[in-house]
Amino acid sequence: MGNNDKKLLAEKIINILAEIYPDSLCSLEYSQPHELMIAARLSAQCTDARVNTVTPALFNRYRSISDFAAADPVDIEKIIYSCGFYHSKASDIVGMCKALLERFGGIIPDEMDELLSLPGIGRKTANLILGDIHRKPAIVCDTHCIRITNRLSLSNSKDPLKCELQLREILPPEHSNDFCHRLVLFGRDTCRAQRPNCAECPLAEFCPSKSTP
Repeated sequence: MGNNDKKLLAEKIINILAEIYPDSLCSLEYSQPHELMIAARLSAQCTDARVNTVTPALFNRYRSISDFAAADPVDIEKIIYSCGFYHSKASDIVGMCKALLERFGGIIPDEMDELLSLPGIGRKTANLILGDIHRKPAIVCDTHCIRITNRLSLSNSKDPLKCELQLREILPPEHSNDFCHRLVLFGRDTCRAQRPNCAECPLAEFCPSKSTP
């Protein structure tokens, strides 16, 4: 399938998912921009649901970037323990907030390279921040995005960067952020990693990977 065909297919899928999920919201709960950055770091190899049970206490104790920058990582570890990899995550949270103060005046950057220079920030988190905080076109290649777009033949790589670059060629920039959020919801409801519900899938007619009875 060439890119023109993929663009047409992507447009159909975008429209269908927009009807099913009109509210394309991030699954991570936050009220300030830096909180999304921290929640995204906690979500590495952890479910968003688990992160959302941990962050209320964390954000109640540390309310600003300055608070996090001055925090003792050991104290953060005690709060985020259940998210896993708490040593490195706590260290990165303090480090990224110190870097924001020291190099960016406490402002979260709106450029990919600058975001990637922060401790603990990879492309997935950087794209999330660019899309949700700065409203720039972004593609968050998480496990749902990679799995579903591979199944639909919109992409053909399990490598997050390669998948992102392939999707950038076919997704309308103005819809890319919402599309990725909707894929998360669709991946949880229908196109699950194990036992996808192909029989009731609204995208089954477009999916070469669908199972048959």
